[in-house]
Amino acid sequence: MDFKRILAGLIACENVTEDEVYAALAPTPDITKGDVCLPCFKFSKALRKAPQAIAEELKRRLDDSKSEIIEKSAVEGGYLNVYYDRAKIAEELFAAVEKNGGAVVVKPQNGKTVCIDYSSINIAKPFHIGHLLTTVIGGSLYRIYKYLGYNAVGINHLGDWGTQFGKMISAYLRWGDDADIEKRGVRALLDLYVRFHAEAETDKKLEAEGRAWFKKIEDGDPKALEIFGKFKDITLKEVKRVYERLGVEFDSYAGESFYNDKMQPVIDELREKGLLTESEGATVVDLEKYGMPPCLILKSDGATLYATRDLAAAVYRKKHYDFYKNLYVVAYQQNLHFRQLFKVLELMGYDWAKDCVHVAFGMVSLEGQGALSTRKGNVVFLDDVLDAAVKKAEEVIDGKNPELENKREIAAEVGVGAVVFGALASGRIKDLSFSLDKALSFEGETAPYLQYTHARCRSVAERAGKIDGRLDTSVLCDDDSFTLVRLIGEFDKTVENAAEKYEPSIISRYLLDVAAAYNRFYLNCRIIGQAPDVSYTRLALTSLVAEVLEKGLNLLLIKAPDKM
Repeated sequence: MDFKRILAGLIACENVTEDEVYAALAPTPDITKGDVCLPCFKFSKALRKAPQAIAEELKRRLDDSKSEIIEKSAVEGGYLNVYYDRAKIAEELFAAVEKNGGAVVVKPQNGKTVCIDYSSINIAKPFHIGHLLTTVIGGSLYRIYKYLGYNAVGINHLGDWGTQFGKMISAYLRWGDDADIEKRGVRALLDLYVRFHAEAETDKKLEAEGRAWFKKIEDGDPKALEIFGKFKDITLKEVKRVYERLGVEFDSYAGESFYNDKMQPVIDELREKGLLTESEGATVVDLEKYGMPPCLILKSDGATLYATRDLAAAVYRKKHYDFYKNLYVVAYQQNLHFRQLFKVLELMGYDWAKDCVHVAFGMVSLEGQGALSTRKGNVVFLDDVLDAAVKKAEEVIDGKNPELENKREIAAEVGVGAVVFGALASGRIKDLSFSLDKALSFEGETAPYLQYTHARCRSVAERAGKIDGRLDTSVLCDDDSFTLVRLIGEFDKTVENAAEKYEPSIISRYLLDVAAAYNRFYLNCRIIGQAPDVSYTRLALTSLVAEVLEKGLNLLLIKAPDKM
């Protein structure tokens, strides 16, 4: 239940909308001066009044509402400070929980489809640490939109087309060892790819040979397709295992090759609408008047490019899924590409171009590792990072709780969760330098800290057993208890905000606030061994915290063990 939204509705007036009030409301810096405050300075221009006069006018509106959730309000300078009736707020929260069947409940289907293009790995290439952000940001958004009632469609737009696959076939036929490939999979294919580029520096025939093999793939040559199909099967088998470890799902693996027969109609449409021009032998859409270089559609030899395929993919997705939004979770280096793509779609007359969104993110590296290059072979496989995290989690758990049951399973949940949260804890546009030591700390802003807090909640409930008491929300009027009540009521709005901004880190920050608030509550408000109604009520609040932490972590692809 969003109590801030209720309050905003009570305060709003003719020239100050509910949304404006809602955006301006904030917790008071000094809790002795109210639970929430409204700075009125920003409304001065619209209302043509001094901030203090506005605050006094809005106070009268609030007082006249005689709302049960408001105890009192006060004006201090240009601020309206509001004191909630804390017991009533808590009562409303628990009533909503009982009515809805929980503190966090999946929303009913709203009939809208959101396509999310993420991860998009390359066939026969490593699934490396550089893929971490696109994979987990997209995977988290997929869960977030599903929770909110959307039909989420996860799309892995595979990189399965281009001359590099001709080079891979050439390398395989020259130096490939089937037994080694069977044993080491993509790592063996990577060695072949690296060797090809090393040899090609001195043997100039290799590049032409690679192009010739790719031409055979294009022409449907059975031998070329058989070898290429083998590369694809090996890659997908490996990456699907990593996706399973991460808890990432997809509904479609339609990659670049899927659009081979769907590009010509788009090219014809561009030509019919007079959008194509010739430039230095290439066919382009001129975007100079929009402050962008031309969008390349066909090379001088008639070959298609990324933009051609992405245009075909966007048109296909709209026809096939009729999306409400079409998201591309791709690094910020591709900003220009997507600006061009969306502008061309707009020029084609598609009003849904405005529903296409580039969800950009920064670069990721491991501390001590430089830039990644597949050609040189200096890549860090994501699987290896997850293995190292799980091993380190086992060591930490051995030191903290050596007798823990299901230690290996819990170490896997903690280790993988630490890597995922490390990627989702900060705003997505920031570059990430990842440290396993920091990510696996049980203190600070980490997944193990959140998981441990959840396990603490479950442990309290187990130790308390059945308490013969009743809910007494007056028990929850102290600052520590009420902070939790307020935060629990903000769960759904937090998830909606994360969806609106395509920013899972909003949920990460919220969960850290919940965990910190619960640990203060746990320290200051004794739960077990109090009067029955007190223990019962504090235990009920603890259960809601556990539910919020578990569901919030789930939306971030992270599991919440009951014991740690």
